[in-house]
Amino acid sequence: MGRHVAIVGAGIAGLATAFYLQKRAAEQGVDVRYTLIDSRSQVGGKIVTDHEREFVIEGGPDSFVTDKPWCLALCHELGLAELLLPNNQLENKVYVLNRGKLVQLPSGFRLSIPTRLKPFLMTPLISPLGKLRMAMEYFLPPRPAADDESLGDFIGRRLGREAVDKFAGPLMAGIFVSDPDRLSMRGAFPMFLEMEKKYGSLIRAAQAMKKNPPKRTGLPAAGNAMFNSLKGGMRQLVDALIARLTGTIWTDTSVTAIERCDGKYTLSLSGNGPATLPCDDVVLAIPAHRAAGLVAPLNEELSRMMGAIRFVSTATCSLAYLLDDIPADRPLDGFGVLIPASEKRRLIACTWASTKFKHRAPPGCVLLRAFVGGYRDEALAEQDEDALIDMVRDEFAVLFGITAKPMLHRVYQWHKGNPQYDVGHPSRVEKMDALAASVGGLHLAGSSYHGIGMPDCIKSALMTVDRIIPIAK
Repeated sequence: MGRHVAIVGAGIAGLATAFYLQKRAAEQGVDVRYTLIDSRSQVGGKIVTDHEREFVIEGGPDSFVTDKPWCLALCHELGLAELLLPNNQLENKVYVLNRGKLVQLPSGFRLSIPTRLKPFLMTPLISPLGKLRMAMEYFLPPRPAADDESLGDFIGRRLGREAVDKFAGPLMAGIFVSDPDRLSMRGAFPMFLEMEKKYGSLIRAAQAMKKNPPKRTGLPAAGNAMFNSLKGGMRQLVDALIARLTGTIWTDTSVTAIERCDGKYTLSLSGNGPATLPCDDVVLAIPAHRAAGLVAPLNEELSRMMGAIRFVSTATCSLAYLLDDIPADRPLDGFGVLIPASEKRRLIACTWASTKFKHRAPPGCVLLRAFVGGYRDEALAEQDEDALIDMVRDEFAVLFGITAKPMLHRVYQWHKGNPQYDVGHPSRVEKMDALAASVGGLHLAGSSYHGIGMPDCIKSALMTVDRIIPIAK
């Protein structure tokens, strides 16, 4: 009956693996079928979009970066090009909370790197000594060692610790909801290491790239914007994938054990699916800490390494208001606000969702999304829903002067849902990939390994398909 692949986990990595496996098999005329298994009742993982009273509310990712081509390419392939939505490029300011006040991130900053002198000199975010320390980066030699280091060590070494606290921590580490002093540079931001190596200085690199920006390759992004979303929310990507899949999908079904004998696998299942499922390949597209126990009978060292990847809990709380409820002296005229750990607030950040993207709130209304938990205080993300909303409303009153009761709210909690790429992560993942390959027919995919964003997860799906059905030469 040909080759059978079991894909465990129907988040974006599992769905993309099924889609590209199906496509590759058809293109090369090989007999490969798949079964997609997920323990939840609805596929899509963290990609959750709710619609209520003309609000489009995202529970997980609200967009994807367009300089990584894989998500954009998948949207085009699924016929979603007309639904692509660029971020607001007119009101694209980002604020940083500084001593309790919202201060605009200076223009000309590329992530944490100043590329323009005047905005950098004028910003109150950095002290005079801090500015002098950042300016010295231009003259500092690159680090000769090639081993991994933390984001905090890297930015502190190049730009000083104030840059870590005010910029790199809330902005770059915020993407991973990770402690900047533990977050792997090679795993999270390898491009900065290449910039240091090539140009000797991050400031010189950023200035060179500003003068001669790298040409965008591949399919066009909407508005040529850094971030794209979909007009009806990111769930449209999941729905388009499901509509194209022809394989078997089992939801509300858990894999309880995996056995391998004579080169074949048998999965034990509980829930809606059959009691057992024979297959030739197993793709584990679930978080590493959940997959570790399943892998133990196959390779104890691999199981131990997967289980050692740390995960933290987060929550997002979306609150909708009438525009008249927003104080006139604190307009929502940007993407949102980053909150450094030194501010001792209970939020990591807040996105002004209806400013960042159109079609997120009806006329006369606004939508805000608060981020809670992560490495700073996981317990805040694990409170009950009422306590979370009360806490966020208290924070909004202090930060934005909003005291009105929200029109509606939505809470999404992700218990141990965010992998932490601690220093040394890439080398450990390289070893995990090798151990999985030594088992034979075992494949690791998803955000636990090679990148947390949707483009990275889709790339991991393509890499998995390449191993199962190599591209014909």
